[in-house]
Amino acid sequence: MTLILFLIALGGLLFVLRRESGAKPAIGVMAVVGVIALFSGSGWLALVLFVGAAVTAMAGLPQFRINWLTPRVFAMFKKVAPKVSETEKVALEAGTVGWDGELFTGRPDWHNLLINRHTGLSDEEQAFVDNQCTQAISMCNAWDLAVERADLPKELWDFLKKEKFFGMIIPKEYGGLEFSAKAQTAVLQKLAANEMLMVTVGVPNSLGPGELLVKYGTEEQKNYYLPRLADGREVPCFGLTGPRAGSDATSLPDTGIVCKQKVDGKEVLGIRLNFEKRWITLAPVATVVGLAFRMFDPDGLLGDTKDYGITCALIPRDTDGMEIGRRHCPIGTPFMNGPIKGKDVFIPLDYIIGGQEMAGQGWRMLVECLSVGRCITLPSGAAGAAAYSVGTAGGFTRIRRQFNTPVADMEGVQAPLARIAAKTYIAQSAVNHTANMIDRGEKPAVPSAILKYHLTEFQREILTDAMDVHGGKTVTLGPRNYLGIGFSGAAVSITVEGANIMTRSLMIFGQGAIRCHPYVLKELAAKDNDDIKAFDEAFFGHAGLIFGNAARAFTQALGVGKADVPFDSASRKYAQALARFSSAFGLCADAAMTTLGGELKMRELISARLGDMLSNLYLASMVLKNWHETQPVEGEKELMQYSLAFLLHRTEQALDEFLQNLPNRPVALALRAVTLPLGCRWDAPHDDLARKLARAISTDTPIRNKLMAGAWTTDGEGTVENPVARYNGLLKDYDKAEQLYRKATKAYAKGELPMTALHPEERFEAALEAGIYTKEEADFMRQYEQVVLEMLTVDDFPFDEFARNKDTLIDHNPA
Repeated sequence: MTLILFLIALGGLLFVLRRESGAKPAIGVMAVVGVIALFSGSGWLALVLFVGAAVTAMAGLPQFRINWLTPRVFAMFKKVAPKVSETEKVALEAGTVGWDGELFTGRPDWHNLLINRHTGLSDEEQAFVDNQCTQAISMCNAWDLAVERADLPKELWDFLKKEKFFGMIIPKEYGGLEFSAKAQTAVLQKLAANEMLMVTVGVPNSLGPGELLVKYGTEEQKNYYLPRLADGREVPCFGLTGPRAGSDATSLPDTGIVCKQKVDGKEVLGIRLNFEKRWITLAPVATVVGLAFRMFDPDGLLGDTKDYGITCALIPRDTDGMEIGRRHCPIGTPFMNGPIKGKDVFIPLDYIIGGQEMAGQGWRMLVECLSVGRCITLPSGAAGAAAYSVGTAGGFTRIRRQFNTPVADMEGVQAPLARIAAKTYIAQSAVNHTANMIDRGEKPAVPSAILKYHLTEFQREILTDAMDVHGGKTVTLGPRNYLGIGFSGAAVSITVEGANIMTRSLMIFGQGAIRCHPYVLKELAAKDNDDIKAFDEAFFGHAGLIFGNAARAFTQALGVGKADVPFDSASRKYAQALARFSSAFGLCADAAMTTLGGELKMRELISARLGDMLSNLYLASMVLKNWHETQPVEGEKELMQYSLAFLLHRTEQALDEFLQNLPNRPVALALRAVTLPLGCRWDAPHDDLARKLARAISTDTPIRNKLMAGAWTTDGEGTVENPVARYNGLLKDYDKAEQLYRKATKAYAKGELPMTALHPEERFEAALEAGIYTKEEADFMRQYEQVVLEMLTVDDFPFDEFARNKDTLIDHNPA
C-alpha cells in the first residue's frame, strides 16, 4: 500500500510540475496523499509528504517566503551573478526574441511559430528573381571571373547598377527596390551559383552604409546618398575589421579625435581619423566608405564626454589621407576585397552617420544591423549553393557510369547524395522562414547566429560531398568546372561576419542564455535595480520552470504525456521529440548557469554544446514549419523524415556530450537520469531513406525540382551555358537512354557486338548495324552520349599557361 501511495504522489507531483501549476496544487497533492497514507498506516510516507508540503508552502507561496527566504537568496544572487559589460548589454538589447525564446522555455507554443505563414513573394519581387537575377547569373562563368578577370565583367557591373541590385533594401522613395527580406533571400539564393556575384550583391545589402543610412541617417544624408547608392552611382563598403580587431570588433584600435582644422581658410570642427582596416568587401572599387572608429574628445570641444565609444561615419573615397584601392585575394573567389588605411584624415562632424547626436552609438547600430544581415546574406548564399549542388551532383552521378551502372546507384555515392539533399532542405527551410519572421517585424539576433554558423558549415559539407561524388570532374580546374572554385571559396563564408568557431562557442548560447531565457534577464535587471519584489517573482518563477522542465523531460523521455503538437501523422513524432528535447535543453541550460555561474563564459565547449542543442532544435522547427505550410510533393515526406532524424540525432548527441563534460559530476549524473533515462534513442537516418533520397535527386522527380526551384536552372538567357540545365535535359531522357544502354551492354556480353566496340559510340553503331537498335534509337543515343561526354570532359591548357612569369619556365624536353 505504501508503494502504491508513493507512486500516486509521485505521479500527481509530476503532473502538476509538468503543467507548472504553481505551489498550491503541489501542496494539495502532498497533503491529500499524506492524509490517506496516515489513515492507511503508512506513517513514514505521511510524514515525508507533510514535511514536503510545509517546505513547498514556505518556498512556493510569496506571502511566506518574501520576508525570510527571498532576502537571503537575493543577497547570494548579487554575489554570484555574472557581470554584464556595456558591449554585452548592447548586444543583448539588440534584436528581438521570438521562437528561440519558446525553445528556452521547454514548452514551446507552436501557435507562435505557425501563426505567421510564409506567403511568398510579391509579383514584382518574383519577376525580378525570374528575370533580372537569371540574366545576371547567366553572365557568370566561375573560371572566367576568378582566374581570367578576377572581377565581374563590365557589362555585368553596368547591369547590376542599372537594375538596382545594390538598392534592394533602399526605400522606393529614394529610388531603391524596397524588397522584403524574403525577396532578398530569394535573390541571393539565385545568384549563389557564382560566389563572387552573390557576395558582390549581398554585402552592400546587409552590413553596409545603405542599411545604416536608412535606419539612422539624417534627412540630408538620406536624400544625398540613398538615391546614389540605389542606382549604383555610389558603390559602398564598410570598414569594421582590422589587423587587431576581427571577431572581437569592439576592440578596434582605430581612433577619431575631435579637433579643429582649417578647411578652405575656415576653421572647421571635425574629427581627425587614424585607422587601418583589412578584409573590407568592395573596398577596392568603393566610392564611399562607411567607417567604424573609437571617438574621443580630449579637449572637451563637444562637451564633458571624453570617450564617446564606437562611432560610424561615411567618408568619400577621395578624402585626403585615405589609402584605398589595393586588393586582398580571398581564397577561391577573388571578389573585390581589400585594405583601407588612413593617416590624419580630417572629416567634418556631419559625416557621422545620423549626425553628432549618434556619436558613440556605432556598436548598437552595427549589432542591430548584423542581427538581420547575418540571417540573410551568407545563409542565403549557402542555401543557394546547396540547391545548385543538388542539381549538379544529382545530375552528374546519374549520367556518370562505372561498372556498367550509374554511380548514383552505388550505395557509397548514395550516402553523400542523401546528405546533400537533406542539408539543402534544412537550409532552405531555415532561411526562408526566418526571413519571413524578419518581414513580420522581428530582429532575430540568436537565430542569425544559428543560421550563419550552421548553414555556412552545411555549405562547406555539401560542397565537399558534391566534390567527392564528382571525382576527377571537379578537381580539375578550368571553364568547365562548375564546383571547384566555389568549393575552395567556402572557407570565406566560414570566417567572415563572425568566425564560425567563435559564433558556435560564444555567441549562440552565450547570447541566447540571457537574451532568450524567460527569467534570467529579469533577474539581472532586478539585481541592477535592487528590486527585491521583481527578483522574487523572477527567481521563483525560474525555479518553477526548472522543476517543470525536469518533469517534462523525464516523463516524455519515458514516452508518457507526449506533447500535444499541431502536426500530421508523418511529422508528429518529430515535433513531440523536439518538445521533449526543448525541456531537456532548458533544464541543462539552467544547470550549467547555476553550477558554473560566471565561469560559463570561459567554458566555451560547454557553451558550444548547449548552442548545438538550441541550434538543431531551431533548425528542426523550421523544417516542421516548412512541411506544415507548403504543399508536399512526391518524395518530400522521406526528405522531411531524413532531415528531422538527422537534426534530432545531432541534438541528442550534443546533450550526451554536454552531460559527459559538465564539471559538476553529481549534477551531470542527475541530469542524465532525468533527460536520458533510457539512454540515447535517436539513431542517425536509416539507409533506406538515404537510398530513396539519392535516387530522388539524381532523376527527374518533383522533389529534385522543388529543391532547385530557387536556383539557376534555365539556359539561353546570357552568354554562359548552365550545367544544371544540361543535366536536367539529360535526366528527362534518362529512362529511355538507360534501357538502350542496357540493350547494348547485354548484346555485347552475348557476343552480338564486336569485342573491339569498347566505346559507347562504337557500340551504338554496331547495335544499329546488327539490328539491335532502330535508326531512331541510334540517333537518340548518339545525341544523348554527345552531351554526356561534354559534361564529363575536363579542361586542359598549354604547358606554360599557369606560369605568371614565363621566364621561370623550365624546358623539360629540349630538342
